[in-house]
Amino acid sequence: MNTLISCCGLDCADCGARKATLLNDDELRKQTAEEWSKQFGVDMPYEIINCTGCREEGVKFVHCNECQVRNCVKEKGYDTCADCAELESCSIVGGIHQHAPFALENLKALQKQE
Repeated sequence: MNTLISCCGLDCADCGARKATLLNDDELRKQTAEEWSKQFGVDMPYEIINCTGCREEGVKFVHCNECQVRNCVKEKGYDTCADCAELESCSIVGGIHQHAPFALENLKALQKQE
């Protein structure tokens, strides 16, 4: 299974935080922090932009520890939300899929692989 697809279906391979971490690129961290600060309406210092992926070994973005989706997946013993029968009706991950429908498509693709 592709471990670069996050619990919610986002593609970590395309994530600025992951790229900045792997490349140790502070400019990319600053760019990602600026984008995310605007997107989420929160002041995000670039120093916290570090992550190897929520399902990968290594450093995690600070939100990973409190992420309801990731915590639910772990509590249920799943790899991703693709393993859950409630995928398309889930209120926990549904908000992400409203703003990023490609994440739901990634999870559906994982279901087809299983």
